[in-house]
Amino acid sequence: MKINEILNIKYPFLQGGMAHVATGEFAAAVSNAGGLGIIGSGGMTAAQLKEEIKILRTKTEKPFGVNILLLHREIEEICQIVCDFKVPVLTTGAGNPGKYIDLWKSHNIKVFPVVSSTALAKRMERLGVDGLIAEGQEAGGHIGELGSMVLIDEVASSVNLPVIAAGGIGKGKHVLAAEVLGAVGVQMGTRLLVAEECPIHPDYKNRILTAKSIQNTVIGRIKGLPVRVLKNHMSRKYIKMEQGGASMEELELMTFSALQKAVHTGDVNNGSLMCGQVVGSAKKIQPLKEIFEEIYQEYKEAKETLWNQ
Repeated sequence: MKINEILNIKYPFLQGGMAHVATGEFAAAVSNAGGLGIIGSGGMTAAQLKEEIKILRTKTEKPFGVNILLLHREIEEICQIVCDFKVPVLTTGAGNPGKYIDLWKSHNIKVFPVVSSTALAKRMERLGVDGLIAEGQEAGGHIGELGSMVLIDEVASSVNLPVIAAGGIGKGKHVLAAEVLGAVGVQMGTRLLVAEECPIHPDYKNRILTAKSIQNTVIGRIKGLPVRVLKNHMSRKYIKMEQGGASMEELELMTFSALQKAVHTGDVNNGSLMCGQVVGSAKKIQPLKEIFEEIYQEYKEAKETLWNQ
């Protein structure tokens, strides 16, 4: 069964819970276009999350989700909020959701943790989650070590749960490849940054449009907290400082509010321009509905071509 059938959405597409990007209004637009819109609670307070869910509810009656970072300083309150507001789907990251599973299940919430290894996938399966998001290191933002082709195949082969592919997904052919590897749907982030409805600053959006995959880089590898971004003054300075032995405190100070600088003020030199290796597939600004239709049509055509060979 495909994820769109499981979640009662039109397309087997989930939107990544991108911090400072995935607002209630944007998530509602994604859901209205046929995907599963997800509010990204990273960067929000618990009170702000409440307001974003309320905003979403005024703009769509479609299914939606919330992405929860389990290291959030207000995690207990956030976990209760999603129950109080009857959020239908949760995706989780940055921690173990085990202690909250029973609470969420008692409120009929479907839980899909993001995993970057088969060991973590098996652990999540034992906890009783509803499915998994296998995210390869091609993704934007915080990443793991394995590439998508290896990870998706290994995870799908090691668990008896629906697996959603993430990391490097931006075209219909990518959706088909994920399906061949055992996924029942995909999660996308970078490809949606150039949607008309995406709330990032126009300068950030234009930088995504002109970027090539080779302009991607990863900061934070030496300190064990790798983050994929576009190359700019900030990323080059970060890597130089990191290689020079800078402390985590110095590096964190340098990148403080860097993502907000990119998203809200359009500082493409000093901001953190998070995006994945698939950035080259984002070639023009389009409505979400058009993006989803284009990707799904390419997926169907690629699948038909493959069958007819």
